Formats: sequence, C-alpha cells, structure tokens
Amino acid sequence: MIDLHSHLLPAVDDGSRSVEQSVRVLQDMARQGVTDVCLTPHVRASRALAVAPVEHDAAFTALAASAPELPRLHRGAEVMLDRPLSAVAGRARYITLGATRYVLVEYTRTVALETISQGLVRVLSLGLVPLLAHPERYSSCSVEAVRYWRELGARMQIDATTLGTTQARGNRARDLVAAGLADILAGDNHGDDRSVANGYRLLEGQGARDVAELLVVHNPGAILEDRPLEPVPGVVVKRTLRQKIRRLFEGEA
Repeated sequence: MIDLHSHLLPAVDDGSRSVEQSVRVLQDMARQGVTDVCLTPHVRASRALAVAPVEHDAAFTALAASAPELPRLHRGAEVMLDRPLSAVAGRARYITLGATRYVLVEYTRTVALETISQGLVRVLSLGLVPLLAHPERYSSCSVEAVRYWRELGARMQIDATTLGTTQARGNRARDLVAAGLADILAGDNHGDDRSVANGYRLLEGQGARDVAELLVVHNPGAILEDRPLEPVPGVVVKRTLRQKIRRLFEGEA
C-alpha cells in the first residue's frame, strides 16, 4: 500500500512533533503493509517559495536518519491555494509529489465551487496535475462538482478514514467512491493512527478488493512514477452495523 498524504515531517506543521513520534507511526504503517509514504507538510501557495525547502530539508534529513527501511519516504507538500499558484512556484518540484507533475492541493472548508475550479485550472495551466486533497471536506463538494473538476483534468484524493465515518463528509466520500470519482485514498496522518490501510480494509471487507488495489496501490504508484491514472469503478460502501446503530441514536437513520 502507498500513502501519498501525511504530516510526518517532524515539527514543521500541525502534524508529528518529533522524529520519535514519526518513527513510531512509520513502524505501525509498515506492520499494516504500507510500503511507501509521501511526506506532505502544509505549504501556502502565497509562501511556497519562502518556507521550503530549507527548514523541510533539515527535518527530512533528521527523520531519514532514524526511519525504518519501510515504508520508503518520498517528498512533497500539501499546498493551500490561498492565492493562485505562481509559475515560479509551479516549477519548484519540491512541492510536488515525489518531484512528479502531480501536486497535492487543498482549500479552506467553506470555499466556493468557482474558487476551487479557478485554482485547479491555474495549476493545470502550469503543466501540473492537481490532486485535490479530501474534496469531501468542502461544503461546495457534490458528485456533480467533482465530476466537473475531474473533467477539467484534476484528480481526487479521498481520506481513507472518512469512508467509515457517519458525518456529512463521510456521506460525501462514499458518494464519490460510489460514482467512480475517487482516484486514490490516503491517510492524512498527523502523527496519529490514521492510515490508508483503514480504507483498504474497509473496501476489501466489502468484496471490493479490486477497487481497493486501484485506490491504494496502483494509482498512487502511478503518481510516484509520473504516469496517468487508471479509472476506478464505482462501488457502494455499505455502512457497518455499528454505524447504522449510531446513526439511529443520532436520529439520522
């Protein structure tokens, strides 16, 4: 399994606070079968050239010196598009996933649909492929909106742990997977127990191992190799009995 969204570069953002914490998480991931992890610290588009790579290089060197052999570590960033990404920043491949054309981007949760669309078009105009982090979090997200963003050329990263939640964003994540609009799953680990393996196990347990392989192995691997992604068939993610009971008591059944 490959996880392309994590905040395990120590003490650079709101993720892991130390090398020791990151190493513990990486060891847990290895036990779960994760072979590759991309370190994607938060970077704002308005400061993409001011923040990294100096402080991030030092943190990466410190982590790499103590990290286990697996999962293999790759460099990248999660770029908050607080302003259009500049051409100069777009050429700075330290913000892309594994120095490929793919760049992980995000917005604030209440961002307007038009703002997302304009930002994605700008990234595409720079010759990059925007991978939109956790679209299910955005209030403007819908199946129709995501279909449009993908038609523009963007690709979608769904949070693996969100697939099993009872929140509204969990419903949106399941709707996107059911519509075949998810391109990869990722853990978005912040030094905790979130893992891409959670989503893999959920899909595998519901008889959709082929879809899990595309979302967690094949397509993330294609990104690291700078190749086009394979279409992912839609699959309905069923609620577990525990989720149904919880929603019943919350009045949401």
